[in-house]
Amino acid sequence: MIATITLNPCVDKHITVQGLNLNETNRSTVVHNDAGGKGIDVSRAIHEMRGMGMAHGFIGGHDGRTVEALLTEQGVPFRFTPIERETRSCFIINDAKTSQQTRISTEGPLVSKEEIGRFYLHLWDIGPVPDLVVAGGSVPPGCPVDIYRTIIIEAKKHGVKTILDSSGVYLKEGVKGKPCLIKPNVRETEELLGVELAAEADIIKACLELVAGGIEIVVISRGEGGLIAAGEGRVIRTVPPRVKVVSDVGAGDCAVAGLALKLAGGGSLWEASRLATAMGTAAVLTPGTDLCHRADVEWLLPQISVQEVAA
Repeated sequence: MIATITLNPCVDKHITVQGLNLNETNRSTVVHNDAGGKGIDVSRAIHEMRGMGMAHGFIGGHDGRTVEALLTEQGVPFRFTPIERETRSCFIINDAKTSQQTRISTEGPLVSKEEIGRFYLHLWDIGPVPDLVVAGGSVPPGCPVDIYRTIIIEAKKHGVKTILDSSGVYLKEGVKGKPCLIKPNVRETEELLGVELAAEADIIKACLELVAGGIEIVVISRGEGGLIAAGEGRVIRTVPPRVKVVSDVGAGDCAVAGLALKLAGGGSLWEASRLATAMGTAAVLTPGTDLCHRADVEWLLPQISVQEVAA
């Protein structure tokens, strides 16, 4: 079973307009809501691929109940920690006339020390203990900047491996806990290491540097260029086929779900990278906050190029 942690979940409100006009009233043609946040997206993708998972995190207020209702409707299991304040909403505005997408992400509710304490109790004192924990995304006010590091260290005490998918200071602090796997994109890796990754050779070098620092597996996503993954004594490059991008929302989260599914099941880095690339690519075929569809993943899998490259 794969547990996901979303400290700052949201209701993703996908709005479609026929031409976005600033300083004017815009009429939407489509409004669609989804439960959102990195960990929740991973749980949704795992469920789509018929994997076993449980979504954890903070939830509160009317929008929190909406998140739970949306997950229940989709059949995604969850065990959230209630908080006093309101779960946030985020907005994705799709301009059908220009095919441009605007995202508005809100900060999130203030979480108290007592609520953080209850979260740890929910995660570790209520069974079953997961096979793998996936943690990631933004962190709401009130949480310490090293909260992911604490989660990773606590998971190790329970014999559980972790995947971390965050950015900025939360990634920088989180890697100090030595998670099993991290999956930053190129920009996030540049921020983490303070270097420019202009070429593939630079990305490979960055992967190997992070592995040498104590992280078992490092996967750097390159969008339509696929993944570079290092670990298990090898470096792997995956390249997906070219597809028409409808929306790239959630593509990275679907890739993380693919990595988690294979690694939790004892799969190799080669297998995990291939499934991750197929699931991430399948996600861009769907509109708005919709994620990968299993039929698309199965269609794409044979088309994923996986190569071992010289370190």
